[in-house]
Amino acid sequence: MQRGPAALSINSAFSQKRYQDEGTDDGVLYRYQDGPVDNHFNTSLRSAHAIDVPLVYFIGTRPNWYRPEYPVFIEDDFPETRSVLVSFGEMIGPYDERRALHLREPLERRYKVRQVKQRLHQAQFRGAVLLAYRDRCTICTLRETRLLDAAHIVGDIEEAGEPLVSNGLSLCSIHHRAFDQDLVGISPDRRVHVSSRLLDEEDGPMLELLKAFHGRTISAPSGAQTRPDPDRLALRFERFRSHG
Repeated sequence: MQRGPAALSINSAFSQKRYQDEGTDDGVLYRYQDGPVDNHFNTSLRSAHAIDVPLVYFIGTRPNWYRPEYPVFIEDDFPETRSVLVSFGEMIGPYDERRALHLREPLERRYKVRQVKQRLHQAQFRGAVLLAYRDRCTICTLRETRLLDAAHIVGDIEEAGEPLVSNGLSLCSIHHRAFDQDLVGISPDRRVHVSSRLLDEEDGPMLELLKAFHGRTISAPSGAQTRPDPDRLALRFERFRSHG
C-alpha cells in the first residue's frame, strides 16, 4: 500500500518463498521485490526512506496470520544488494495525539529490535502450536482461537524450554492458568491429572467441569515433530506431582 509516492505498509509472510528477509541487530533487511529495481513497489519502498515516513509492517506468524508492527521506518537503502533496512520506532505523546517517533540512536534502535523480536517469537510460537493442534484446546477441544494460548511444557527460561511445537500445548485460557499453577498436569502418556486438592473440593459447576477431565487423554498432533515431547512432559509432570 502507498501514501503518495511512498509505501504505506510492507509484509513478510510466514513461509517466505518470493524473497527472504533477514533479521539483524539493527532491524530487518527487507528484500526488494523481484524484477527491475525501479518497478512500482521498489520505488515506493525507497521513497519511504527518502521522505522518512512511518510504515505498518505485517509480519507473518503462521500461514495467513499477520502481526502488525507500527511504526517502522526505512532506515537505509542498499540498491546494490536489492534491500532496505527496516527499523522499529515508537509511539509517543498523549493518548489522543499519538505520533510516530523515528529512533535515531543506534542503542535505542537495537533495544527496540530486541523487544520486537521477543513479541514476534511469542506470536510465532503461538501460531505454530495452535496450527499443529488444529486451533483447539488439547484438554477440552474448545475451538475459539481468541481464547486459546500456546503454553510451554517446560518454561522458556529453563534449559529444555526451547520454542518448539513439541514443547508446546494448545490450551484454553482456563486450562492454561490451571496448568501454569500446577492444578492440572499432563503425564508422559498424555493423560490429564487434576490435583488431589481440587478433586476433593466442591465449588460449583466450573470446578466440576475441570474435575471431569481427570484421567482423560489429551487431543494431540500425531506428527513426530509436533506431538508433545514425552521427556518434557515427564519433567513438567514431576513438578506437578511435587505440588500435590
